Amino acid sequence: MTSAAVAQAANIDTALEQPGYVLTLSCADRPGIVAAVTTELAALGANIAESNQFWDRQTGIFFMRLAFTAPAGVDRDGIERALRAPIERFGMKTTLAPMSRKPKMVIMVSKFDHALLHLLYQIRVGWLDAEVVGIVSNHPDAGKIAAAENIAFHLWPVGKDNKAEQEAKVIALVQETGADLVVLARYMQVLSNTLSTRLFGKIINIHHSFLPSFKGAKPYHQAHDRGVKIIGATAHYVTPDLDEGPIIEQETARVTHSMSADDLVAAGRDVESRVLARAVKLHLENRVMLNGHKTVVFG
Repeated sequence: MTSAAVAQAANIDTALEQPGYVLTLSCADRPGIVAAVTTELAALGANIAESNQFWDRQTGIFFMRLAFTAPAGVDRDGIERALRAPIERFGMKTTLAPMSRKPKMVIMVSKFDHALLHLLYQIRVGWLDAEVVGIVSNHPDAGKIAAAENIAFHLWPVGKDNKAEQEAKVIALVQETGADLVVLARYMQVLSNTLSTRLFGKIINIHHSFLPSFKGAKPYHQAHDRGVKIIGATAHYVTPDLDEGPIIEQETARVTHSMSADDLVAAGRDVESRVLARAVKLHLENRVMLNGHKTVVFG
């Protein structure tokens, strides 16, 4: 190996050892935003690894995501101090997340466990970098899965008389565990407006169709009766408006007249699992930014 190659390898190793951060920001669009932020980061000796930006011409809002490394002597407080001037100048809304911190999430599930199992598998193989700090269910079925994964299982049946009480337990669990995200992996209960509002932007649901078609019970049977040629799944943030929150990820699959309703269910489970996992990954990597009723997703 040449001396130049050795030096290059050493620089790469050094960069990998430096602490990494993800900065997201939004503000009214005007000239100089990118320059103001990157100038401050460069002055700190930070190295930008990834940059994404979007200007929504309808709303006039500018969105940006920067992934960067900082020298070992520069901590989070130092970065926030350096960025204070451009933040105040442009009226930015910002988040600064350290890459070294493993996000925590709570998964809620009823009887259908395919999406839950897929999430746990993707965590096990390292594609999802997260820690599941609890599995919540209104049925006992997922208890064995939680035990096998050594994850705390909370069996909280929900009825008309205890819905508020059980949802209060969910909020308490999120606070106690420091969970960053709640994932509804086919949790077949409608969340109250109180819970949906309290955790807005921190709850992701998988909807078993391309919104807003075929809502309610047995969606694949409804689709089969209508002779659909495409089925799909939608992952979105939960809002008080049922299944109408900001969309994060979607996918479709072709189906034919020769397929039974059970065939559609099987195909749908596969799509649901993939779409939910991708949405969770995008959220955990701070690639999703809320834009009113929509999202900006930096893939």
